[in-house]
Amino acid sequence: MEQAKIRLYVDHPLSEGQTIPLDRDQSHYLFGVMRQSVGAHVALINGRDGEYIAQVAEAGKRAGSLVCLRQTKPLQMPPDLWLLFAPIKKARTDFIVEKATEMGAARIVPVQTEYTNSERIRQDRLQAHAVEAAEQCGGTFVPEVAELHRLDRLLADWDPERQIMFCDEGLVGAAQHLSATGGGEWAILIGPEGGFSPTERTRLHALPYAHAVSLGPRILRADTAAVAALTVWQQALGDWT
Repeated sequence: MEQAKIRLYVDHPLSEGQTIPLDRDQSHYLFGVMRQSVGAHVALINGRDGEYIAQVAEAGKRAGSLVCLRQTKPLQMPPDLWLLFAPIKKARTDFIVEKATEMGAARIVPVQTEYTNSERIRQDRLQAHAVEAAEQCGGTFVPEVAELHRLDRLLADWDPERQIMFCDEGLVGAAQHLSATGGGEWAILIGPEGGFSPTERTRLHALPYAHAVSLGPRILRADTAAVAALTVWQQALGDWT
């Protein structure tokens, strides 16, 4: 049976016998960095068609092509879970996107709160990190990383059918756990390093579909809080159970 040590995301349909053209960067990675050659096997994902094993048909420094042989994994959709977080320092924001992808977020939404330090993001760069995380963790789905949204405007247009698990730093040390049951549409909201403003906290507590939770007896950094919150939700309501 064909074995592939390399997984690659491609923006092309995948099916048996399908030829997949490679761009310059992909060709450089496969043939220049990884030293693959004609006949080598590569696992392919596109976020829509599952995973396919493919064989190198053409190998060049600036271009190449693969041919899909067979499907090795069906598309595995994550729960309908969004992660909303306030961007922080570059490397730690990258970490949040990578871990959210690995842990099964279906959509990742950076939000600007009253205390958010960063007022802009590179959506294309963060999307690339999500792709890399899916390649490395064995996933077949790649979550969308949205553009930066203002939290107040996002909440103004919020669909009340999507419940929010709101990680409230004001509850540190309190036994305030996620008590909701059942899956459905959900979002996790993580605040900035300075926490939510009093106005934001009051508004969130007043929303009937928002569930305030504590993440333990210590205040967590924003990137740690994102991982902890995803773990709590996945174990209670997600596909880890």
